[in-house]
Amino acid sequence: MAEVVHTAVAEHGAEVAVHGTVADGYEPVRDAFVRNFERRGERGAALAVHRDGRKVVDLWGGSTDPADPAAAPWGRDTAVLVRSATKGLAAAVPHLLHQRGQLDLDAPVGAYWPQFKTAGKERLLVRHLLTHRAGLPALDAPLTPREALEPGRAARALAAQTPEWEPGAAHGYHPHTFGWLLGELVVRASGGRSLGRWFADEVAAPLGLDLWIGLPEQVAADGRVARVAEQEAPAPEPGALRTRPKRAVTAAYADPDSLTRRAFGALAPKPDENDPAYRAAELPAANGIATARSLSAFYAALLGPLAGDAAEQRSRAARRGLFTPATLAQARALDADGPDRVLVVNTRFGLGYMLHGSACPLLGSGSFGHPGRGGSLGFADPETATSFGYTTGTLHRSVTSDPRPQALIRALRTVVAQP
Repeated sequence: MAEVVHTAVAEHGAEVAVHGTVADGYEPVRDAFVRNFERRGERGAALAVHRDGRKVVDLWGGSTDPADPAAAPWGRDTAVLVRSATKGLAAAVPHLLHQRGQLDLDAPVGAYWPQFKTAGKERLLVRHLLTHRAGLPALDAPLTPREALEPGRAARALAAQTPEWEPGAAHGYHPHTFGWLLGELVVRASGGRSLGRWFADEVAAPLGLDLWIGLPEQVAADGRVARVAEQEAPAPEPGALRTRPKRAVTAAYADPDSLTRRAFGALAPKPDENDPAYRAAELPAANGIATARSLSAFYAALLGPLAGDAAEQRSRAARRGLFTPATLAQARALDADGPDRVLVVNTRFGLGYMLHGSACPLLGSGSFGHPGRGGSLGFADPETATSFGYTTGTLHRSVTSDPRPQALIRALRTVVAQP
């Protein structure tokens, strides 16, 4: 692994230090990461890539506050909120419960959660929650951030909610309700452990990963969690393809009564994502906090054993990986494909994971993972035994395909294509 020390001059004029290591042959990925600061509005971010369970790219740079270039520099162990990339972490929990015989993905949700069997949801299956087919992307009465943090409040609202469509008959992205639905299901199926607690005990701790769904107080106190802020993305680079959203997409986001706006507004008003109380809560669709290194290692562990760092080798879980071959095939099996009633574009979903496609271009046709609105992305590609974790505090207005991780993926694709 070659050490990286590079100074880039960002578009806003500040000098940005980039540090880390890359294995021989991965220099194009390093160069793309640097160019994100120089050309694509990056202000603070990290990137990690694993191949065959071994870390081959580990980069970080910029500021821990995108609104303040003079803030503390992004460090080796800086973590940050990853928004909907949290969904990929959360989805592993029901798969692992199924793998252990504690959850039947083809059973009605009401078999575990009796209060859910109302308002046309009696035959709604567990797999419908994972594939965004439940018909519950929005709430008739949105929750405030304070209400969403009250134990059981979201679950009671969803138990009473009538689906927008017949469960299983269509699909539409569930921005917030995905996490509340899975969270209550896991509590019921696991004997009382919350999804965040289960993930901490059974995934993050055994693998030695800095991943949290519900930030512990001691981690919050050590000052290594970066702030997030929305920033305007720069204009496309000269020669880059300029695209505009389809008229239907623009109209859906502009109409306050559309299902799109209602789904993203299931939590309203918009929470302060830097608020310690928000970070400490368990919102399995939206408030996971991660380092890029651990996000990539998590996806590597879905594929098989981890190798390399002592922290990644210290447990049986690291040596054998998380998913059996059958569970891996189950997680990335195509279940929903076509018009998305919420995002108003074609999307492709496996069980809890977005699949490679026009809305979420990943490394190859077999890749699976999840983006976070604004930029963050984690995924795995079984065909090349590759995993990828990108985290940023600079949130651009993108729901799926952000130019920064896409530039990194294009560079990575050239590397893994080499014989």
